[in-house]
Amino acid sequence: MSGLVVRRPVIDDGADAWGIARDSGTLDLNSSYAYLLYFRDFAETCRVAVVDGVVAGFLMGNRPPERPETLFVWQIAVDERFRGRGIAGLMLDDLAADPTLSPPVTMIETTITDDNPASQALFRAFAKRRGDSPLTVTPLLEATHFPDGHHAEPLYTIGPLGAPTPNPTEDHQMTTTTIDLESQVRSYSRSWPVVFDRAVGSTMFAEDGTPYLDFFAGAGALNYGHNNPRLKKVVVDYFTDDRVTHSLDMFTTARRDFLETFHSHILEPRGLDYTMIFPGPGGANSVEAALKLARKVTGRESVINFTNAFHGMTLGALAVTGNSLKRGGAGVPLVHATPMPYDDYFNGDYPDFLYFEKLLDDSGSGLNKPAAVIVESVQGEGGINVARAEWLRGLAALCSKHGILLILDDIQMGCGRTGGFFSFEEAGIVPDMVCLSKSISGYGIPMALTLVRPELDIWEPGEHNGTFRGIGPAFITATEAIRAFWSDETLQKSTISKGLKVESHFNRLVADYPEAGLIAKGRGLARGLQFASGDLADQVCAEAFERGLLMETSGPNGEVMKILPALTISDEDLQRGLAIIETCVAAVLEPARKLALA
Repeated sequence: MSGLVVRRPVIDDGADAWGIARDSGTLDLNSSYAYLLYFRDFAETCRVAVVDGVVAGFLMGNRPPERPETLFVWQIAVDERFRGRGIAGLMLDDLAADPTLSPPVTMIETTITDDNPASQALFRAFAKRRGDSPLTVTPLLEATHFPDGHHAEPLYTIGPLGAPTPNPTEDHQMTTTTIDLESQVRSYSRSWPVVFDRAVGSTMFAEDGTPYLDFFAGAGALNYGHNNPRLKKVVVDYFTDDRVTHSLDMFTTARRDFLETFHSHILEPRGLDYTMIFPGPGGANSVEAALKLARKVTGRESVINFTNAFHGMTLGALAVTGNSLKRGGAGVPLVHATPMPYDDYFNGDYPDFLYFEKLLDDSGSGLNKPAAVIVESVQGEGGINVARAEWLRGLAALCSKHGILLILDDIQMGCGRTGGFFSFEEAGIVPDMVCLSKSISGYGIPMALTLVRPELDIWEPGEHNGTFRGIGPAFITATEAIRAFWSDETLQKSTISKGLKVESHFNRLVADYPEAGLIAKGRGLARGLQFASGDLADQVCAEAFERGLLMETSGPNGEVMKILPALTISDEDLQRGLAIIETCVAAVLEPARKLALA
């Protein structure tokens, strides 16, 4: 994580720790005086995590006078904006390994209520990282000890502590010196600390040959798997024949073949007549082009986006993104965008678009008439939030009624991820603009498209451009992917069928752990399992990595375990991955269940 520092606290950190505890939703809130005093008198056995100057988490601990080798952890918490990123574990690791403590820490103690599985998972994971150190749970403070209906607090004891598990990056020859050559902004390499070397189908291989089943698929850029043989052949032949690699927007045979194939295989069968714009190499380029053109067409500046949306990391795309952590990295005000509630944001308590339409109809609302609305049919980074077909139809009708352009961001959910080539097909709507990237090239080669209704294509030549808008190998693999997978409905039907298998499996996990409050989410092969906290989802993904499965978390607090397997994954690999997930969910949730029944 960019700018992360774990250090001993100073007294000025006490107020921030008090605020984090207050907002945690689980910790007992002590007086602010207690946090200030603890950080003054017990700083050596406390820690704070600071991200870009902001206190993101804290740990308060002490050493019982009669057992100085023991560290008792009183409270540990992470600001909700930074949860699901392993910060609590980093603070615990740092404190337990502090070489300046004398005597060194050999035992860890803490108390955890039965209804706090996230903390239980945190300390169990710590014990595992410390060489599978023994962990025991014994009664300590019963509910009857408390005067206020407080839950019982059993004692968790870890130790004697084993040596920390060697960093996998060292085993795979990613030295500290090499790591330091790259910015702290990298993220996925922190969750999966191995050096990958090869990849075939739905399997990635570390350089030592260890296989990992891939339920991540390049964040949706590899819908047809790694190194699909049919796509690999055409791109190898393309290079061997010295074909044009880079062309900007010059005419090439590769570009012509793609334009004609996309029109004949994708647009024409669906009754669509979009004009294609090649805005640059990535999804954010597609979004920026759509926003820019919408403003030019309408002469308006404002854009409506939705809660928990994600549209990219460039400034225009960030302005219509909801995630506060990502928005916080902009460094400048993010303007000309107004968020509205996404489908089911209020759990069905209010009619769809009640607030939005009221603002549009009220001349005193202060809302400038928008140029466009930008929406995802399924919010991938936002937590696998699925918009109902009727909600999307209602949104399209609202935009039409008020003369607002509708932009559909299909960057992650398009190219078959939800079943049909476009994720909006099920709703029967026709957006004014569509953003595509990720799997449009089919091979993980950078490529993006912005589709627009022909009458909206009012740009002057060269008014919007980009150096990498004509990558020949991407055109070639994109064309072959369309011919291979979209000449009939075989892949679409397979994706829907596999998605239903995942849905059934996740629903069974929800039923198996009713006390955990799990929620199964998704469409097609974009699926998620929502946990009570980001820490729990993160722990499940960490357990999966240890068992050879790659998947990530999403959602505003990282609370959703998210899977995006290749659409071409075999039934055997899909079933094997689901079995690993079941094992990992049990590893994280079963200890809390057993303790509750004890």
